[in-house]
Amino acid sequence: MSDQQGLARRLGTTDAMVIGLGSMIGAGVFSAFAPAATAAGAGLLVGLAIAAVVAYCNATASAQLAAQYPTSGGTYVYGRERLGDWWGFLAGWGFVVGKTASCAAMALTFAAYAVPPAWQRPVAVAAVVGLAAVNYRGVTRTARLTRVIVVVVLLALAVVVVAALLGGQADPVRLTAGLAGGLDPYGVLQSAGLLFFAFAGYARIATMGEEVREPARTIPRAIVGALAIAVAVYAVVAVAAMLALGPDRLAASRAPLADAATAGGWDWVVPVVAVGGAAAALGALLALIAGIGRTTLAMARQSDLPRWLAAVHPRYQVPHRAEIALAVVVCVLVLTLDLRGAIGFSSFGVLLYYLVANLAAFTQPAERRRFPRWLQVLGAAGCVLLVATLPWQAVVAGLAVFAVGAGYRAVRLAAG
Repeated sequence: MSDQQGLARRLGTTDAMVIGLGSMIGAGVFSAFAPAATAAGAGLLVGLAIAAVVAYCNATASAQLAAQYPTSGGTYVYGRERLGDWWGFLAGWGFVVGKTASCAAMALTFAAYAVPPAWQRPVAVAAVVGLAAVNYRGVTRTARLTRVIVVVVLLALAVVVVAALLGGQADPVRLTAGLAGGLDPYGVLQSAGLLFFAFAGYARIATMGEEVREPARTIPRAIVGALAIAVAVYAVVAVAAMLALGPDRLAASRAPLADAATAGGWDWVVPVVAVGGAAAALGALLALIAGIGRTTLAMARQSDLPRWLAAVHPRYQVPHRAEIALAVVVCVLVLTLDLRGAIGFSSFGVLLYYLVANLAAFTQPAERRRFPRWLQVLGAAGCVLLVATLPWQAVVAGLAVFAVGAGYRAVRLAAG
């Protein structure tokens, strides 16, 4: 089993787009609107628009970089190639550590939707093991399962929207409730920061660039297409929830989509929302395992993580050791911690990851560019601005995580 063996190019445009959608239309859509409404009130929709613009800028950066560097690793590779080894390492470290915590959070979220509290941790572990086994058998199996999950989630969201709009409680006045005194700029930006992370899944397509057929054509199409669909879905769901509940009730809700769907008395929709939420968490977890595995592979190839993690399975052509190691770590986290409410540093890491992507794309020569350079300036500025809106605890935790990573790499380099 060679540690330099490449991965098989088996994904077409549709498969890549579906994997991106599975990452973006995840469990966040079932919960993100409540904290966003708490921050911005009726300005939530403005925050959603800002998040979509920043996401589009970042997506164009990832798309054109992936077309030039169609290999595993995403921004870890782009940062190394365009800006230097340390830039790439920090992006990759933030992605691997932050998204590993996100894996545990998604597994626990799935279990919370699926079973009573006493069974949640064992079921979360079973979900991690099961999805890791799917990924182990090859990327085409990952894509097939993701298709099923995405269809289930979209059907559940469609039911929520219909119930919210036709239940008899939808009122257009609620879209502007509380705006007589104007928008709160800081609150709107904070809501944009909360909603931005729901769009960040398009990076999964770039991290799997080594497994996409005709990458120069397929990856940009898949990234931009998946983002466009996700933005449309989020916009429709957000408007429906605001019409049914208004900003105040939405902000106070612990299950915003369930409450929006049942506002008009359609109580039978609650189990549908639960199924959709469970499926969305599984879809996000499946894509996370695949993306982290590929970034770990890329970092191990350069000795930024232990070299034995760079092995590629000779039959299934996946980074099997990286995925097994990830599954073990996530299972330990699931059994020992509850990270659903304590992964603010993951948000910090995502924004740094895309900041590096924008800076790397800015340096590309004209013949490699597919989008105007000003989009990368806007994307980088957006990442910095959204970091500034994060709670200080998230910033401190994020800086601590990156300090540990920098220390690890400095010691490794010093040891030769």
